[in-house]
Amino acid sequence: MSLFIYNTLTRSKEEFKPIHEGFVGMYVCGPTVYSHSHIGHAKSYISFDVIVRYLRYLGNKVLYIQNITDVGHLTDDADEGEDKIIKQARLDRVHPMQIAETITRSYFDDMDKLGVERPDISPRASGHIIEQIEIIKKLLMNGFAYEVNGSVYYDVQKFKNYGKLSGRVLEESVEGTRVESRSEKRHPADFALWKKAESGHIMRWPSPWGEGFPGWHIECSAMSMKYLGETFDIHGGGMDNQFPHHECEIAQSEAATEKPFVKYWIHNNLVTVNGKKMSKSLGNFITLKDAFKKYDPLVVRFFILQSHYRSTLDFSDEALQGANTGYDKLLNTIRNLRDEIKKAESEKRTDGVGLDLSLHKKHFLEAMDDDFNAPLALGVLFDLARETNQSLNTEQKISIDTLKQIDQLFSELGGRILGIIPIIPIYTGNFSLTIKKQLVNMTGTNTPPNRDIEDIESKLIDLLIETRKEIRENKLWSLSDKIRDQLEVIGFKIEDKKDGTNWRKIN
Repeated sequence: MSLFIYNTLTRSKEEFKPIHEGFVGMYVCGPTVYSHSHIGHAKSYISFDVIVRYLRYLGNKVLYIQNITDVGHLTDDADEGEDKIIKQARLDRVHPMQIAETITRSYFDDMDKLGVERPDISPRASGHIIEQIEIIKKLLMNGFAYEVNGSVYYDVQKFKNYGKLSGRVLEESVEGTRVESRSEKRHPADFALWKKAESGHIMRWPSPWGEGFPGWHIECSAMSMKYLGETFDIHGGGMDNQFPHHECEIAQSEAATEKPFVKYWIHNNLVTVNGKKMSKSLGNFITLKDAFKKYDPLVVRFFILQSHYRSTLDFSDEALQGANTGYDKLLNTIRNLRDEIKKAESEKRTDGVGLDLSLHKKHFLEAMDDDFNAPLALGVLFDLARETNQSLNTEQKISIDTLKQIDQLFSELGGRILGIIPIIPIYTGNFSLTIKKQLVNMTGTNTPPNRDIEDIESKLIDLLIETRKEIRENKLWSLSDKIRDQLEVIGFKIEDKKDGTNWRKIN
């Protein structure tokens, strides 16, 4: 089955055929770095992370670009108001670039915890001012822009296909737009390519039209085309960016190059709270840092993947609790499976029952090929978990080869593609023997007494338990679980109880 993608531009599912076979150029609008990321950001970037993972899984070489907006995003998308970063800098009484740097680090820290693989290139708007100016010069030369008092605006009436992405005709695009009596624009829907910097505006650059700063839309055209070419495969972003941001990108890019800008447009839907969009402006958001205090980041990832990227996702504590329960059941199956693998290896098991896993993989890939249907793919993983549990709970033992194939399938589908299953290698050695070898290397002693080995084991585990206790007190749940899981892999069962943490050998 071929991969089919819903293309917002054509409003239909299309078979995905990259411009150059085996190579995919993909650009996704990144964050505006003026405050910490929230659950809405997580939905967007986890969705595109899975898309990139799957494209690579299919054998494509993907060049993934995701920008950092550190200048030019005004508080009002109609080119009015104040730059969001400057506004926050004034509130915090620091330089705007200090805000941008701090929040950029915060953003990547949050995404790392969610298992979002970093883009291949993360260009910054402030680092591509020259490229933006060059596009504006082309638009002026081609008659699609005009300059007024040191600002440059795009003339939307000159671009006959304006509205082809959002489906809005020009009259609809200006409904509700506040038009000032002294507006410099020729038409209310015209948008800023370059804004004159008024006195006291900190973030400003020289240009042919005087000192100023770029508009919001021009940065993405400049950065995407610099790294992917004038026409590329996929442009992604939130559905709220479809208009005006992406519509304006198309207009200015195609007017400058006289070529199609993007082949496939992909838009993820929003996170809602009681049916209303989660946003900073409405004040109904929860930052990822606050969410991580209550939930493991991978639980948040699992929660988000339960909804299709084009569907809305309603946030609540109850929904996350449900996701936590479901995710824990899935991980318990994998822990039991890996325990059984260690047991089978210690028994040197040579026979046992086999299972046909081909249908599970087939159904998973069919789900992903149908516009990256992660919720349906998750359902396939739970089907696999159900069959695994049933097989583990029967008197007939499963062959070691089949056990390893199941584990490999979980790692391949749930780990490599969806990013929710830890890919932990199965430890096949003897822990005591490993410690013996380390002691020999350190002391030159040939075979230390077994009681010394056991004493060292005990002290090492106690030390890890004490360290893990401090980690849990600091609510670093992901790291805490990683230590527990790694200890189980090498043969030590960790049990957290009300009166403390106990451990025992399970080999």
